[in-house]
Amino acid sequence: MVSRQPGMRQISRAARISDVARAAGVSTATVSRALTYPDRVQADTRERVLSAVSRLGYTPNEAARALRAGASRMILVVMTQRNSPPFFADVLDGFDAEFSAHGYTMIMGSLDGAEDKARRLADLVFARHIDGVIVLTGHVPTVDNRSILDAGLPVVGVCAEIDRGGYPAVVVDDEVCAMAQTQHLIDLGHRELMYVAGPEGNYNEVRRHRGFVKAAVRAGLDAEKMPRLPGDYMLSSGVAAARKYLGLSKRPTGIVCASDEMAIGFLKTVTQAGLRCPKDVSIVGFDGIDFASFCEPTLTTIRQPRFDLGATGARTLLAALQDKSRSGGLTVLHGELVIGGSTGPAPRRQSQK
Repeated sequence: MVSRQPGMRQISRAARISDVARAAGVSTATVSRALTYPDRVQADTRERVLSAVSRLGYTPNEAARALRAGASRMILVVMTQRNSPPFFADVLDGFDAEFSAHGYTMIMGSLDGAEDKARRLADLVFARHIDGVIVLTGHVPTVDNRSILDAGLPVVGVCAEIDRGGYPAVVVDDEVCAMAQTQHLIDLGHRELMYVAGPEGNYNEVRRHRGFVKAAVRAGLDAEKMPRLPGDYMLSSGVAAARKYLGLSKRPTGIVCASDEMAIGFLKTVTQAGLRCPKDVSIVGFDGIDFASFCEPTLTTIRQPRFDLGATGARTLLAALQDKSRSGGLTVLHGELVIGGSTGPAPRRQSQK
């Protein structure tokens, strides 16, 4: 469309819904209905509207439409900088697939302990620029006596339950999976085990270590005497754990890592130091990230249903948006032990290279 004013050059502007209505010979309400609920408009009228839309290049203003409906069509996903990108990429893809299919846009909000970030996210939510929230951290800080949980919007935890009760969550059975990865080493004859932990107090770490201990105790092993090295799920902490391991006078033969990234860092470091995996030491990870299949040897791991975690979490939030009276509820998905080349029978005599 072109607007002309005396003494001024021509200025193009975007077509408006009133232009489409005029060209199609219908009301603006009919245009809106034809675009939003086409099955409620007679076929010939719908064709005139769509033809006018195409001819004029009209683009519906979804933001304005959403505001009129009292919704932003925006979902906030809250995570921390510590969240592992290789793991969460597929979770985010699951979110995006479901939200996009239902006309929602997803934005990311990062929390790393900085109050100003937490305050900005709270401002965004309290201003009603967001329809719902996905929390990947399990914990949302309170700043200025408020948090995003206090805004009254639907909130769903994914990968971890939210530490303030009453919110639905979608998680993996971490404890059961950790028992499986530990039992795998025990079944191979390993009796001297070591655990490389995630962040202290972390929701998933607590449950994974509990599973490690349960499997060891059931096998008649003294879990309290088994080394537990600190970590943070990242490659660098796996490297640090491996360096400490290499300095031990008596090295365990089976290593249970609370994440694949730590397991990969551990594997790379000990093999560079001359140990053979799995002949001298067996290593198992947790997550099933793609990189696990490209290690040498390939990594034995617990494969989490990462895309399904995201898709199920998104569907849970969409259901809550439709029925705001919903609260609570835990959905538990299951992991799978995938055996790679990094685990094998326990050595008869422990190598001390």
